[in-house]
Amino acid sequence: MDFQRHFTRLAGLLLLVLASPLPAADTALQTVRTFFTELHTLKAGFHQEVIDSEGQLQQVSDGRVWIMRPGKFRWDYVSPYQQQIVADGERLWSYDQDLAQVTVQPLASLLSATPAMLLSGTEPLDHVFLLEALDTPAGEVQVQLTPKSDDSSVTGVRLDFVNNTFTRLVAQDNFGNTTTFVFTDLQRNTGLSDTLFRFEPPPGTDIVGATE
Repeated sequence: MDFQRHFTRLAGLLLLVLASPLPAADTALQTVRTFFTELHTLKAGFHQEVIDSEGQLQQVSDGRVWIMRPGKFRWDYVSPYQQQIVADGERLWSYDQDLAQVTVQPLASLLSATPAMLLSGTEPLDHVFLLEALDTPAGEVQVQLTPKSDDSSVTGVRLDFVNNTFTRLVAQDNFGNTTTFVFTDLQRNTGLSDTLFRFEPPPGTDIVGATE
């Protein structure tokens, strides 16, 4: 699996969700809409699992994430390998500490490739996805998003809330993979510094791509 391409699709999808308002079709959708329309920043711990089309667990990772709307995010993977993915609003930096290498790519060209990659939030989410509130026990909310475009590399994503708190994102791609992010200690609209989203390659790092 191409980790960087796979991550970019999912991270872009998450930023689209965070950058766009959801329509209030019923109580569940209103809960989600209120949460995201009032969201400016987010920070959390995460546990990530990737399962392939045959149901085999392919990857387990843990780390922390910071997001600042619009278009800035940082994912620090701390196990099993130390990796860092940083979007500064213009470029995407993908740093592998073990390889001492960072790949730099223009953010706009990567995240505009499919509807799921839109970061600007200028197009309402319901113009890109079909939304469906799923049946859940009391206190839980699940909303299923299905891309309207056949060109999307993501075939669906489910957002889970428990007691109005965003707890889980489950995404399926057109290769049959399912990636689940479980969020812990999630805090929103706390003060985040822009310096979190500036990547400075450590001395001796091999830089692949243009930094200007």
